[in-house]
Amino acid sequence: MAPSSINRCRMTATFSSALKRGRAFLTPTSSSTAVPRLADSFSKAPEGGLFPKVDPAIDGEDCDHDCESCSIKYPAKFKIDEDDNLYGHVNAWATHILVATGKTDWVRDVSDEKGSVMEAVRDCGIEPSNGKLMLSASNMPPPYEHHSPSDPTTVLLLPAFTIVGNVTPISVPDLIKNHINPAPTSTTPFHSQIPKPPPPDISSLSLDAVPSTRSDDTVPAQTPTASPSNFITRPCPHRYLILLCSQKTRDARCGQSAPLLRREFERHLRPLGLYRDLQDERPGGVGIYFISHVGGHKYSANLMIYRRGGVEAMDAAERDGSERNGHANSQGQVLGNGKIEGHGITSGNEATAGGPNGWMPPGGSHGKENSVGMGEGSQCIWLARVRPEDCEGIVKHTILKGKVIKPDRQLRGGFDRERGLVSW
Repeated sequence: MAPSSINRCRMTATFSSALKRGRAFLTPTSSSTAVPRLADSFSKAPEGGLFPKVDPAIDGEDCDHDCESCSIKYPAKFKIDEDDNLYGHVNAWATHILVATGKTDWVRDVSDEKGSVMEAVRDCGIEPSNGKLMLSASNMPPPYEHHSPSDPTTVLLLPAFTIVGNVTPISVPDLIKNHINPAPTSTTPFHSQIPKPPPPDISSLSLDAVPSTRSDDTVPAQTPTASPSNFITRPCPHRYLILLCSQKTRDARCGQSAPLLRREFERHLRPLGLYRDLQDERPGGVGIYFISHVGGHKYSANLMIYRRGGVEAMDAAERDGSERNGHANSQGQVLGNGKIEGHGITSGNEATAGGPNGWMPPGGSHGKENSVGMGEGSQCIWLARVRPEDCEGIVKHTILKGKVIKPDRQLRGGFDRERGLVSW
């Protein structure tokens, strides 16, 4: 046989062997389950594997019970789809921005609002380099009382938990390049170092007109910092975020359910000292925002919970304290009044401290190291079919512990950056 023929035979045999090994590696066996791997080593969690379910032996016998004291009810004709399997059908997203509009309802597609930041995000021609951007209009108050779509407004960037102020439609390309692109994403490993962008030239910018963010005389203000396009950035003050779809122009059930759920969440959060209204910027607590359509309105109510990470010890202290009807403050002390003061956010240094990954928005500074300070978001838990009687359990177990109560019926998806898991 000619040498060239021998070489071709050897190459064919080698390729065939490699193909067989690849098939064997990708084929599940009786002792293992093949899990799709993402490029940055994240795994698609199987149903039941993304977030832990409450356990009566650990979380109390009534952990999976509906609230018995709930008096708020949906309208009698509030009917939704109860048959579809929800888990794993939401599309992947990398970053999520909430645009402050001061409204609870919008045009059908918020990107169609003429002259708005939302329209500019769609039409500017620049796609984020770090993955898909989820865009939501929100009821966050804009900086001006009589706000028009083209006026400067505020954007909340997630999972970075960073507020970017003074955003205009014309500055959206800079927002994407200088804030969204370098920001952590849903599939950024939580404990890795994220390269920080070079500091911008802010020598020509003035901060004299920056409004104070203090909510009262006893709370230290978040320190704003300037960045390109005269953006003003600061950390989001809240420890947790609840996002409720309220867009009735897409589905009347969203417009009905969101305000009712907010009232019920407020009823359970206030006794714990965790409720924060739209003007309350005390460190810690739970911010509740209405947002535009996220899909799946036939499964109303849709609810997204973003949780900050890197404070496992504080969460453990809170759980231990709640069982004694007392709660740990930011120094780990138990308060007898049943309130969680600070709730994992210490005052002072965290206003300019970076997240646990060291990432800071452009123009920010690290300040002193603070391992339990203003951390990035590590989880997003996306629920649907939420009813008012679910709110108590969601506060106790989902918000404070990261556990789900009715995963088979309610869990649509989400991500866990600390465990390297996603639902897509």
